[in-house]
Amino acid sequence: MAPLSARLKSAEVQARRAPIVPTAIEQHLGTRYTVNTLAKLKRRYPKREFVWLMGSDNLADFHRWKEWRRIARMMPIAVIARPGYNADALASPAMAWLRRYTVSAAKFRNTGQWSAPALVFLRFDPDPRSATAIRRGNADWALQYRGAPARDRLTFRHVISSEDS
Repeated sequence: MAPLSARLKSAEVQARRAPIVPTAIEQHLGTRYTVNTLAKLKRRYPKREFVWLMGSDNLADFHRWKEWRRIARMMPIAVIARPGYNADALASPAMAWLRRYTVSAAKFRNTGQWSAPALVFLRFDPDPRSATAIRRGNADWALQYRGAPARDRLTFRHVISSEDS
């Protein structure tokens, strides 16, 4: 795996036109498992509403994650289609449990009409490129981000505002 600073900088470049802020907050929170990260995020930002974004490849194995049902009860999950994984995701043990909590995208937009657990499938034409294949095609991709600081803008803002109060 590439160094965190390279992965974070690469994510920032990829998200430059999207309303997404890449973060390395797990490093600052000292968490390893998603369930712990999400719990700490909810405590740190109690007035924020979070949605867990998950690729359908992860949904296929979600039942193997530590405390996956607790994750689902903590915040809504939006599943992003990944070519070649949708059938496995729909047949997964986690989906068997989550199916009853599935909401339409239209209903999902109206946060007052549902609460976690909630699952929505995001429908759009997925990018057919594979990150794994891209990395294999350029094994030295991380070198272009060498020396880039691993800086979590969300944590940095939080620290600044905490110190200023």
